[in-house]
Amino acid sequence: MTAPLPARDAIRIAVIGLGYVGLPLAVAFGRRHATLGFDIDQTRVAGLQRGDDHTRELSQDELRAAAHLRYSADTADLADCNVHIVTVPTPVDAYKRPDLSALEAASRAVGAALQRGGVVIYESTVYPGATEEICVPILEAVSGLRYREDFHVGYSPERINPGDKQHRLENTLKVTAGSSDAAAAFVDALYRDIVEAGTHRVSSIRVAEAAKVIENTQRDVNIALVNELALIFDRLGIDTHEVLEAAGTKWNFLPFRPGLVGGHCIGVDPYYLTHKAQEIGYHPEVILAGRRINDSMGLHVAQRVVKLMQQRGIQTAGARVLVLGLAFKENCPDLRNTRVIDVVRELQSYSIEVDVHDPWVAAAYAQHEYGLTPIDTPDAGAYDAIILAVAHTQFRELGAVGMRAFGKPGAVLFDVKAALPADAVDARL
Repeated sequence: MTAPLPARDAIRIAVIGLGYVGLPLAVAFGRRHATLGFDIDQTRVAGLQRGDDHTRELSQDELRAAAHLRYSADTADLADCNVHIVTVPTPVDAYKRPDLSALEAASRAVGAALQRGGVVIYESTVYPGATEEICVPILEAVSGLRYREDFHVGYSPERINPGDKQHRLENTLKVTAGSSDAAAAFVDALYRDIVEAGTHRVSSIRVAEAAKVIENTQRDVNIALVNELALIFDRLGIDTHEVLEAAGTKWNFLPFRPGLVGGHCIGVDPYYLTHKAQEIGYHPEVILAGRRINDSMGLHVAQRVVKLMQQRGIQTAGARVLVLGLAFKENCPDLRNTRVIDVVRELQSYSIEVDVHDPWVAAAYAQHEYGLTPIDTPDAGAYDAIILAVAHTQFRELGAVGMRAFGKPGAVLFDVKAALPADAVDARL
């Protein structure tokens, strides 16, 4: 007989992974249900216990409002819970292959704590089939329980957008799925407790996995198109943004803009889909072509800046360039998969001395991730070129005049984000 699902008044939730996805989820559930926020990083747990969120996604007041939430780095505490929600990162490795090591480790930890009737819900982005092909066998092997008979599984893909204060967990529609009709109904009802925008229940876990992975694949391909247009228009001597603004006067023109495509979603998720496609014998041409274009844009930016410097007679070897911004997007401290690093590395290959300034990024974090230490304050009048790479509010407030103050007379000002007026910069993407 199939094990009964937890009673609504007896739900005890564990959220495994307290990053950009897991913490807002744990806080939301912690307002209504007994919730354990679990992370293997003891420093992260200690910070949250003090009311400090280094991601800057939640304030101390928001953390305090979760009256039923506690934090732990001890896996033994997971045994007290009957609903486990896994929100760990799913990056790619150096060869652009899915790295499921964190997901597998989390599944082992949950499996060791799983009891009959328990529910395991995955939010981490994966390829279609991964939950049942990779995670469920681990849960079965470690717990000794049988899938669909002794325990239940759900999938509800995360839709967190770091740094976005408008599109939050509570006001963003949530896709849900379960391993059976009863499990799907349970998962759907659980999320409706915290998501005011409502839920969208689908027929299977595989459908929910596929829906998530194509959300960012679609954006990636569209951005790749406008990035390729930017490469073409640069050679034609046409301002890309002026072209896009003109085309955008038609009602059905999509408002994508060129840029550096980094972060933990858009620059990563397509590789999960292409991995699975190749595994089943299909070679995805459009998606991989888009990835190649987007991954090349950092080199293009650096090479355009070098060309502009040379046209002004600035010797590149020994020159100094200031890069404003290192995070993968504006007003966010997240460095994961930032493509600004490609700009920095390419400039360094010309024997250029590169300083990076980012008020949002902790220097120790940048040093750990990329061996790069941002400077606290750029020197005035010291640089041969300035690159606005990330449009943080602090940089926008400087304006072109404030940015040019960092440069020597005749220094190049390049705007990756088109955040400044076209006539105020020397070039933009």
